[in-house]
Amino acid sequence: MARTVLDLSTPALPVGLMDWGDYRIETGAPVSPAGIAASGSGWQPTHPEAIYPLITGQALWIRFTLPPAPDAERWYLEIPYSSVDRVSLFTLDSAGQWNEQSAGDTIAVNAWPVPHRHPLLPMAVSAEEPRQYLVRIENAHSFGAPLRFISESYLSRTEQRTSLILGIYFGLAGLAVMLAALSAASLRDAAYGLYAVSVALMALTQAAITGIAGLHLWPQWPAWNDLSSLVLPVLAVASLLWFSSAVVSMPARSRALHRLLTGMGGVGIVISAGIVMVEPSSRFQLMVPYIVVSMFIVIAALLWAGRHGDRYGGWLLAGSLPLIAASVFPLARLGGLIPVSFLTMYGMQIGMAIELPIVMVVLMLRSQHRRENMRRIQGLDRVDPSTGLINEQVFIERMTRMIARSGRLRHQGAVLLIDLVNSEQIQRDFGRRAAEELPLRVAERLLSTAREIDSAARLSEQRFGMLVEGPFSAEEAATLGPRIVARCLMRYKGLPEDCVAQIRVAYALVPRQGPTAEIVLGRLAQRLTGIPAETKRAVFMLPDYK
Repeated sequence: MARTVLDLSTPALPVGLMDWGDYRIETGAPVSPAGIAASGSGWQPTHPEAIYPLITGQALWIRFTLPPAPDAERWYLEIPYSSVDRVSLFTLDSAGQWNEQSAGDTIAVNAWPVPHRHPLLPMAVSAEEPRQYLVRIENAHSFGAPLRFISESYLSRTEQRTSLILGIYFGLAGLAVMLAALSAASLRDAAYGLYAVSVALMALTQAAITGIAGLHLWPQWPAWNDLSSLVLPVLAVASLLWFSSAVVSMPARSRALHRLLTGMGGVGIVISAGIVMVEPSSRFQLMVPYIVVSMFIVIAALLWAGRHGDRYGGWLLAGSLPLIAASVFPLARLGGLIPVSFLTMYGMQIGMAIELPIVMVVLMLRSQHRRENMRRIQGLDRVDPSTGLINEQVFIERMTRMIARSGRLRHQGAVLLIDLVNSEQIQRDFGRRAAEELPLRVAERLLSTAREIDSAARLSEQRFGMLVEGPFSAEEAATLGPRIVARCLMRYKGLPEDCVAQIRVAYALVPRQGPTAEIVLGRLAQRLTGIPAETKRAVFMLPDYK
């Protein structure tokens, strides 16, 4: 079968090697380029999507001849795989010598012929005669990246676009880390802190996988550049386990699941140390199973939390699923199942770009809910929890201040006690639920009647109070009681038509009724207690005391 001819004159870039080259895998002692070139056996045609099985101590050799090509601009051999250990390009010069250029994780990036996110090796092309080349690739696990030929102008255009996309992604990740860290400090919420750590580690993982980290963060540390793309994902998954446990309050829901999640996070630290120490070709055998098992545990834990009442477990899982799905591609690449592609290099960035805003919204809603709970808990000694009205203690405090203020400003306010008198009848006629709901409806009507400067309180099961700030005249006080009675007799939405509150109101003008709030309230309570049960009257004014 005829092979595809390698043609660099085509306007369509990049140009792939396709099946134009030949390959063989070297096992044992290293062979010189001259020895490989002279070998006539064991060569097979290359394939654009081939995955070559390699381990430590082996090398993949690829040979090809470049036909005459336009030399108006510089050309490069591009290997779009930043995690490859070492790539060497050998060029046969006019003297018959093989000249070597090398790049890869085991070489400091600033020592590459062209420091870049992935190996990019300059090529000497000729417009008049063909050139012979050899490529030697070393990798601790399988190699499945294409060999491509690009011009300098094409490289400039694509790098501008790639830099824009990566800049947006890392800017978003940096913003998420900063917001989460500030929220952790201001709200004292460990979930935000763990999320900041998780996002930072995932961003560093993507920086390592795409080669950004080797180019800009550690260009002089080849050993760490080689390890980072395997160690950082494990640490990111460990932090995700701890974050997931914290955000769904797993310690309070299930101690066993909490110990499983935190324990697996601790195992991740041990796995990271193991990756550093084991033989290079065995590293991915530690990394891949740990990440796969951890992802299943996270999914199961979030599903369990959602089914057991956590309102954010389902949303957190929905936000994490794009990232979990995208992680399948680089893991499959490490396992030698698929070749290098756009999704293996950038799929997790797309997943994280979807996940980050969803999880941040979940965290904000969770924090709002927690703050509301804290406010309710802290306000239990001042607020009636069922109606939200102030309780008797706060009512007396405010009444004391109102009496003092009225005396100082020489005007009068009003104090009202309101008794709900037909609860037993409502329970007989409409059931216990309606009787329990009726005080809440009365509280709602009192709040709708009161002005912003007034106060409404629940003093006991069937008794309410209201403070009306002055200046307030006796004529206004005489109309307020009947208005409240009429409001409470209006039909309530969701309840039967005859299920209405019958109340009695006793009111007094202050500070004319006594020196202290306790005395005034005692007289109003005594007035309500002394009302005959059969009376039809509903509003009573406390006479002045001299």
